[in-house]
Amino acid sequence: MYGFQRYLFRNVLRTLIAIVGGLALIAILTQGLSQIQDTIVQNRSSMLTFLWASLLATPQIIALLMPIALFIATAAALNVAHRENEVVVAQASGMSNWQVASPVLRLAVLAAILHLGLNLWVQPSASRELRTTLTSASTDLASSLVREGTFMTHDDGLTTFAGNMEGSEITFLVANDSRNPNNEVTYIAKSAFLSELEGKPALILRDGIRQSVRANGATESLTFQQSPLELGAFVNDQKAVILEESDRYLPELFYPDMTNHYDNANVDMLAAEGHARLATPLLNIAMAMLAILAVLGGDFSRRGYAQRIAIASGVALLVRLAAFGATSSASKDPDLNIVQYLLPIFVIALVSFLYFIQPILKRRRVSARTTRSPLMGPA
Repeated sequence: MYGFQRYLFRNVLRTLIAIVGGLALIAILTQGLSQIQDTIVQNRSSMLTFLWASLLATPQIIALLMPIALFIATAAALNVAHRENEVVVAQASGMSNWQVASPVLRLAVLAAILHLGLNLWVQPSASRELRTTLTSASTDLASSLVREGTFMTHDDGLTTFAGNMEGSEITFLVANDSRNPNNEVTYIAKSAFLSELEGKPALILRDGIRQSVRANGATESLTFQQSPLELGAFVNDQKAVILEESDRYLPELFYPDMTNHYDNANVDMLAAEGHARLATPLLNIAMAMLAILAVLGGDFSRRGYAQRIAIASGVALLVRLAAFGATSSASKDPDLNIVQYLLPIFVIALVSFLYFIQPILKRRRVSARTTRSPLMGPA
């Protein structure tokens, strides 16, 4: 590459990294991880758990932001280069439109390849690990249901009191289960410990009494040496059972398990997600070319290119929203999956014609008129 091309490549790359990093951080700190934060905070998990969950959510956020970030980075870097006459000097030295735009297009291709890798391998792996992390945090809720020296009442109908706790071992435990008003049950045990029964958290009570109150007011008491109190009903682990579309690799999206009720009921939605994983990386090239056309696709102006960039920004936003709409529509009508590919390809083809081909045709027409004019003689 020429020195100018390397310079432009570095500028766009630095701007892209800054924009993606900044937008991803904002998304994580505001909306993107609100649900994760609620789960972590409510279950009193460690800060390391929250940071790990935040890191695992990052690939999906980066994949979502990359096309728009590349448009912004390209437009900003090219605008600065054009206003400082760097592009004019490069073109005056004999560089063609393709040579001026090639660093950005190379970066766009690299971004598309990275985006594809995120979609096909990194995102589903991180999403699965994130779901496992949140499930573990949710399972840890079993230990937060019991606190030493404190009566703890939960919305699901469980009240507990622990005399002393050492790890998972509890000395003197009172637990009241009032989920069923017609059969309220109270457990009083000398000791207990936290464990799992069939993969679900439970309290194993030892040497205690089980008292229940019937609807007619009658009280029944039963002594026991060991009795389990399942806590699965108080822990929301439904998401660990079903792999959602964001958790699946490409073969699992295109070839779902038809014996599974969720897969069988969402075949079209899974296929639309699979096609979106393959098609959205093309948006990086389309967005970069829109930015190139906005800044370089017109005459030089010392006043800047705010109007052209604003129009291109509106078009870029519409293209991104149309891509979302195409994915949503394809989840209901599989025949529309082709639109997910045609949309970025159409933008790439149109911009290629306007920026690369049209100027060549224009120069040929001007050259042809100039060649014919001496032969025509005076009017």
